Amino acid sequence: MPDTTLSSRTVLVTGATSGIGLETARQLAERGATVLLHGRTAEEARAAADRLVATAGIDADRLCSMGADFTRLDEVETLAARVVAEHPHLDVLVNNAGMAAPERHTITADGNEIAFQVNFLAHYLLTCLLEPALTSTPGGRVVNVSSSLHRTGSIQWSDPNRARRYSRLAAYAQSQLALTVFAADPRVTAVSVHPGVCDTALLPLYAHDGVTPTESAAHVVRLCDPSVEVVNGAYYDRAERVDPAPAATEDRTVKRLSKLADLLVGHRTA
Repeated sequence: MPDTTLSSRTVLVTGATSGIGLETARQLAERGATVLLHGRTAEEARAAADRLVATAGIDADRLCSMGADFTRLDEVETLAARVVAEHPHLDVLVNNAGMAAPERHTITADGNEIAFQVNFLAHYLLTCLLEPALTSTPGGRVVNVSSSLHRTGSIQWSDPNRARRYSRLAAYAQSQLALTVFAADPRVTAVSVHPGVCDTALLPLYAHDGVTPTESAAHVVRLCDPSVEVVNGAYYDRAERVDPAPAATEDRTVKRLSKLADLLVGHRTA
């Protein structure tokens, strides 16, 4: 008997063209969900959808591909507008797209440090703009794919772009801490999950062997299941709920981050 526990659910997975994102999309679709696959370009997203149809036997009608480059916030806005128009009721948003911070300090066209924008600010903006679809009926939730490296991070409030002292590891950790803090924002029920050190493009940040994307994705998919009860702001290390870094649950930090993010995305969330 096929597992259809997620049939009638609609889930948007960002960064769904490879690694954990692609595997998460596959497992969700296999369990009956309609999956919106996001990729950096529409072509990459379409190719990922075609791959799932060809290699995993997924019904093409269950997949919808969408492109948006997260280094450009206007593309994030366009993506959100399309999702709300085509899927006014969205059950789950999986904020998975991520990049390792580059060796050299890099600023996007929007004026933000690139890892902070791609890993956090784009997801902040997307989540805020999708709030109407996620809250159209009770039970909508956000799953932020974070990292245990958030524990080593600190948010440089006066210099979030880290222009004064740049380190790629510190920039990545800051972006993951921000994403984890954002889960405690009260607007939409959200959780964060460290899906295990996975053998993907981000593995060099951890510098040792990783588990397969299939194993990691299973921890993400579990949190998309409405039968799994979640508490807003909860943090999971794989299947186990654990305490995140102390900053991630401080009211003051949550509010301060929201204010900073609104400023950096140019108040597009209003």
